[in-house]
Amino acid sequence: MEQNQVLIKTVLEALHNVKDPEIDTISIVDLGMLEQIVVEGNSVLVKLLPTFMGCPALDIIRKNVETELGKEGIFEKIDVQFIYHPPWTSDRVSETGRIKLKEFGIAPPPKLISETGEWHVDCPFCESTYTTMENLFGPAACRSILYCKSCRNPFEAMKPVSTMM
Repeated sequence: MEQNQVLIKTVLEALHNVKDPEIDTISIVDLGMLEQIVVEGNSVLVKLLPTFMGCPALDIIRKNVETELGKEGIFEKIDVQFIYHPPWTSDRVSETGRIKLKEFGIAPPPKLISETGEWHVDCPFCESTYTTMENLFGPAACRSILYCKSCRNPFEAMKPVSTMM
């Protein structure tokens, strides 16, 4: 394996240790934020897609990426850039990420959105489809508050984001 490919693999493994500051069970990789890794000599550039414009956690994520990659002791220069094209969409969340969201008590974003833009999620606790939207606005811009009428638990759901909406 070429040296550059080994370094890129090392960076990717390190980035799996960088968690979303608000959902500490899911990495930025499984959240689908990683767009590109560029390694040139002893420099690395990591391009990330924010899940929402104006996300307040971006400075924390940048610092955590720099800290995690700094632990490797390989790179003299670590550059983290947030890019907005292509836009992040909720279909970028990996299957592992979807499982980790559910384990945390957050329903993963639905894969199917109706032509009218309506969406539905199942309860992350009992998997019931008998859920209702309590508030479109949750504790973060990327989440909503729902209620399960079967197990009677409120829960958060990650909002679907699509380029088709």
